[in-house]
Amino acid sequence: MKRIIAAHKTFWDSRHRSSLYVGILLLVLSFMIQVKAGRYSDGKAALSGFTGDMFLDNLPVLNIDFIVVQGAMLFWLFAAFLLVSRPAHLLFALKAIALFVICRAFFISLTHIGVYPYQAVFDGNGLLTHIYNRLISEGEFFFSGHTGAPFLLALIFWNDKLWRGLFLMATVFFGASVLLAHIHYSIDVFAAPFITYGVFKIAEKIFRSDYLLMCGDHEKN
Repeated sequence: MKRIIAAHKTFWDSRHRSSLYVGILLLVLSFMIQVKAGRYSDGKAALSGFTGDMFLDNLPVLNIDFIVVQGAMLFWLFAAFLLVSRPAHLLFALKAIALFVICRAFFISLTHIGVYPYQAVFDGNGLLTHIYNRLISEGEFFFSGHTGAPFLLALIFWNDKLWRGLFLMATVFFGASVLLAHIHYSIDVFAAPFITYGVFKIAEKIFRSDYLLMCGDHEKN
């Protein structure tokens, strides 16, 4: 903890603080767009029929909300702590995650597929499930945030073997969980890493100075 505090004391000059404020603003804006897009897509999806899916048609339905909801939210709390402990990574990650959320909101606004009829039901018991159900709409399918978000973190920490491996395993774990819960179509899961990689490369170009700062921080560590 002392090392983290010391790192923050030496890091936050005026330029870095300005970059942090921009990142926070973009992230808040992205979540506002996400909620609006989710509600719009939810209304459209209610009027659309579901489609067959090779995986969902053959996999059993498992009610694993403790993984899909509580597990995912606790995972993000852990990821937030990790990013806060590395301020140089935080600056780039805030903007890359915001771009990821905006990109996903755009995609779900375009794709209106009905809810798969046999899926786990998250009934809202517990605070985390209630928050999840308030933020996530049923019509949010393409592409899977449960799969794409851990993969984005793996790309952000790609030069760190430990965290890269952890986030890649989380990508597979959460991707499998949403398929077993039948809350995503398989195309949502399998397309997510490819789209996420594209988002990461765009963020690398747009926020070049933050990306280079992050790379330099890794070399020092």
